[in-house]
Amino acid sequence: MSSDRLLWIVIAALGFTVVALALRHQQGTIAGLELEQFSRLAYLLALLVLVTGFGYFFYRSRIGEMIRAVLFWVLIGLTLALAYSYRFELEAVSERVLSELLISRPVTLSTGPGATVQVARARDGDFTVQVEVNGASVNMLVDTGASSVVLTQDAAKAANLPLDLLKYDVPIETASGRTRAAAVVVDRIAVGGIVERRVPALVSAPGELKTSLLGMSFLNRLASFEVSGGRLTLRAK
Repeated sequence: MSSDRLLWIVIAALGFTVVALALRHQQGTIAGLELEQFSRLAYLLALLVLVTGFGYFFYRSRIGEMIRAVLFWVLIGLTLALAYSYRFELEAVSERVLSELLISRPVTLSTGPGATVQVARARDGDFTVQVEVNGASVNMLVDTGASSVVLTQDAAKAANLPLDLLKYDVPIETASGRTRAAAVVVDRIAVGGIVERRVPALVSAPGELKTSLLGMSFLNRLASFEVSGGRLTLRAK
């Protein structure tokens, strides 16, 4: 079939579509399809013919190359459509992968009241988690033996706590022995989707603590926390 004949067939088909829409616009259907559905179908078919015609015009001496180009873009379109359709599942998978690669990254399983967060166990057997303290990112060791959240000097500085005004008069036990810390109240502590406000905490004296501790002054505010299968699960109230 010559290209001119194909062109006239397409024009005739489009003309038929326009006439059908004009004659049936008050009757509601064409060939069992609603007018809106028929119009959309006609538009898509016309667009397909237009794209195919352009492809034939530019690639008529390279049909194989045209087919490969069409298949490539169809594959790209299907991939993007699938990625968009499963975007939430892919986001959850990416969070889990990152939590394995970056042990301290918490995975938020649900948000809002009753938010649930999981933390993967580190290779040394402890649970170290990335925590936001007044908006600053701080790696903290989850320590159920610590009665309070305890911040290092660097963590307290990053959280914009008034270090110059602190009084180190609270006795505490650390791995290095007994020392003193300063009592503070942290405006906001967030572990993934779990957020607590006005949390009592301690700031260790300079040089006394290497890692900040996520202690019971935060954990006691949760509905529950438990360890299972190498993961720590935190649930907010």
